[in-house]
Amino acid sequence: MHHRWLAYVSLVVVTGCTGAAGQARRDAGRSTSIAVSTTPLQHISIQRTIDLAGTVISPDQARVSAEAAGVVQTVTVKLGDEVARGQELVRLAPRELELALERAQSALRQTEAQLGMAGEDSQSLPDEQIATIRTGEANLEDARTQNQRAEQLAARGLLAGAEVEATRTKLKVAEAAYESAIETVRSLKASLQDRRAAYELAQKKLNDAVIRAPIAGAVSERLVQPGEFIKEDTPVITLVQMDPLKVSTAAQEKYAGVIKPGMPIQFSVESYPGDMFRGRIVSVSPAVDQATRTFAVEAELPNPDHRLKPGFFAKGVILTHMDTAVAAPEDAVSTLAGVSTVYVVDNGTITPKNVTVGVRQGNLIEIVDGLRGDETLATSNLNQLSAGVEVTTRRSKS
Repeated sequence: MHHRWLAYVSLVVVTGCTGAAGQARRDAGRSTSIAVSTTPLQHISIQRTIDLAGTVISPDQARVSAEAAGVVQTVTVKLGDEVARGQELVRLAPRELELALERAQSALRQTEAQLGMAGEDSQSLPDEQIATIRTGEANLEDARTQNQRAEQLAARGLLAGAEVEATRTKLKVAEAAYESAIETVRSLKASLQDRRAAYELAQKKLNDAVIRAPIAGAVSERLVQPGEFIKEDTPVITLVQMDPLKVSTAAQEKYAGVIKPGMPIQFSVESYPGDMFRGRIVSVSPAVDQATRTFAVEAELPNPDHRLKPGFFAKGVILTHMDTAVAAPEDAVSTLAGVSTVYVVDNGTITPKNVTVGVRQGNLIEIVDGLRGDETLATSNLNQLSAGVEVTTRRSKS
């Protein structure tokens, strides 16, 4: 009987100790929380952009051709030279062109003299004052007078019939000569314009022996050499305008209502990886290419130092508009397997939220979707947090 009482007391004691230890552990678990730093969401301004990839091109390219045939005497430029508008590029040997001009000038002066013109700027005389017609008219008047006198003498029987007939013939010849003189003058007046045009053309060809730059630019091709005979319309030099240049690109169909002339662009090129170049959109195609579902866009950019060259590949962005967005520090966003999560702190308890992130600006990440915008987020010990975990908070240092 005594031993059974001792066993009962021992059981009670053991049982009581076990219950007290479990309660202590439960109390300790409820009092343990994780210390985290917190931050409110921020509202920031973000520059919205559209990716750009295109080619630097020259807005004006001229393939200069010879307008006269001849032997190339000199080529005054070389590949890569910068030239001004009107600068001499190529000179042809002028001797044959000079001779052609002399022949055309001689023919013109001869016609002008026949028409009684004193100089190249004078006007043609009236028909009745031109020497050829005046001579024909005088001869006609003399023949008419002689015929009239002969007819009168013959009527009185004082002149033989043969002599009268001779004056009649002479009158007909004088009339024909007068008509011929008039036709000759008319023909000369008609040919005067042709001879003037031939003279001006010969003069132009002589001037064209010096081939000049039609635009300011750089020599991208030199196509002839001294001593070479070239025909008319033979290309001799290719020039490209270097300032300003353009960027030619294509944008996706979904941006058709977004991209407008005047929007700025910024881009880099492989030759100057550390530099950013800037320009402005000048034209947007109104049509979408059905094969690529894109539309053409061109931007103009200054190039005063000629660092950029036509053909460079440009990679950058079109700056469309400024936007207000909600953002969180990068320390508040946990990304695993492409899923981004933030931990919202509410009354000392954690609630995980999956979010859609956007652009990064400094150490801030745009939150596109998943939050209201007024939450407080944990920024430390994220790997220890899960739903329902209790935390003690301290404000993150700004």
